[in-house]
Amino acid sequence: MTSQSALPQPPAPVDHLRMRPEVQAFVADGPLPGWDADGEEIDRRCDQIEAIAKPVTGDEARALITCFGPDDCYGVAWALLHLIETGPNPVLTTAPASDANEWHHRLWARIVNSGLAP
Repeated sequence: MTSQSALPQPPAPVDHLRMRPEVQAFVADGPLPGWDADGEEIDRRCDQIEAIAKPVTGDEARALITCFGPDDCYGVAWALLHLIETGPNPVLTTAPASDANEWHHRLWARIVNSGLAP
């Protein structure tokens, strides 16, 4: 399919000034670490997620999507996914690229399975 509508749309811009400080801090620390990170770092990131009150806003959800790391970070990535899902859905409106992070694909599959996207 080569129609313009079949092409992925760019994500909506994120207004970091409209995000709560807890979300800004989490996003500023970047992607979650991998399994090889030390326990203190993993605990710190988990504490950061737990400090973010639910639900998140659309801007916060779009910013948080950038924080998935290379693996599940001992379950912290699942907590991040569930936090993102508390925001306005669907946070992704097009399928991620084939080489996108596995968590983007997992989130997209959940969006499609819930009937929020075709």
